[in-house]
Amino acid sequence: MPEPESTAVTVVVVAGGDPPTPEEIARLPADPVVVAADAGLDHALAAGLTPAVAVGDMDSVSPEALAVAEQSGTRIERHPADKDQTDLELALELATRLADQIIVIGAAGGRLDHLIGNLTVLSSPQWSGVNIEAWLGNALAVVAHSHRVLDVEPGATVSLFAVGGPARVTTTGLAWPLTDELLDPLTSRGVSNRATNPSPELSVSEGVVLAVIP
Repeated sequence: MPEPESTAVTVVVVAGGDPPTPEEIARLPADPVVVAADAGLDHALAAGLTPAVAVGDMDSVSPEALAVAEQSGTRIERHPADKDQTDLELALELATRLADQIIVIGAAGGRLDHLIGNLTVLSSPQWSGVNIEAWLGNALAVVAHSHRVLDVEPGATVSLFAVGGPARVTTTGLAWPLTDELLDPLTSRGVSNRATNPSPELSVSEGVVLAVIP
């Protein structure tokens, strides 16, 4: 008898930046497991999503959203305001215990330091066992710890950034390929590459790469 096929679990993390667009909500998997990070709870409920868990210091979420979430059975995990981690990092810690893949929405907009912090947190090596991508308005950010296939069409711009240190990268399906080459985080060499084939691929043997598709 053949073994049953395993089903990958996708968790949607809703952050507290700009509200996700109707187009983003329509692209989500059916009946996703949802984790809300602080004010992401307001965004999730406004989009018709019911979070399984809301996590954070709850300094930005509305009292009305908290009340609705508690009535609907959402688990609320409160943390002190004086903490070392952002609400998004707390949400990712929780989500990685549940997921094979994580989609982050609502992480763009607002303060520039929050956006930079969100992108660096997404790229942390501690999430290396999970595929993570973030939908950032008109841009897609994909974290590659090992092998990733990018869901883009030929002609799409693809920028590659080494995060946290040099990364050794091999690419296929890009106009200017890298072949087991070291991408330094303090250069712009990986900026504005271009997909030549559907679904170009990245293989990262050392370090972490953030692929940004604007």
